[in-house]
Amino acid sequence: MWYDIPALSKLTESFARLPGIGRKSARRLAFYMLSVPKEEAEAFAADIIDAVQKIRRCKICQNLSDTEICPVCRNSQRDHGIICVVEHPQDMMAIEKTGKFNGLYHVLHGVISPAAGVKPQDLTIQQLVDRVNETHPSEIILATNQTSDGRATKLYLQNLLAPLNVKLSQPSYGIPVGSDIEFTDEITLSLALEGRWEL
Repeated sequence: MWYDIPALSKLTESFARLPGIGRKSARRLAFYMLSVPKEEAEAFAADIIDAVQKIRRCKICQNLSDTEICPVCRNSQRDHGIICVVEHPQDMMAIEKTGKFNGLYHVLHGVISPAAGVKPQDLTIQQLVDRVNETHPSEIILATNQTSDGRATKLYLQNLLAPLNVKLSQPSYGIPVGSDIEFTDEITLSLALEGRWEL
């Protein structure tokens, strides 16, 4: 008969809270962590604590950074007149990997989702509006994912930003409907950004 080990159950529950990790995967990860040398487990735990303590949001674009202003926002060689709005830091990393975009970013940290209880005020939308009013960019690319919540968030932003006299565009189609930017290949993403069209 199976017996419960509270520390193992607690570790499994912690892994199960991670996105995309089910109960079986969480249990497998918990058993794996118990099989590594103590020093390796302690180093892993220390890396998590170090990241949580040092990484914050850039005060301009809301992307993750270990400095008050991230390297992209500090870079004077980039086009500060174009802001690409993305859902998550991973989306920004995917776009950066293409090497085809030279503007700035704004990270929403999610999408509006009534089903999940996520409202506009839960995202960095107000920071985006304040930034547009302050810096007057020439163009904003609304690069939310092609999911129902991503499209709804884009429409919300479009209605909110339209009165601010800024050109609004979106990546051209080529990014499959229902997919995430983070998982789109570099060539498709590059072409979608280059062929963006005005909203």
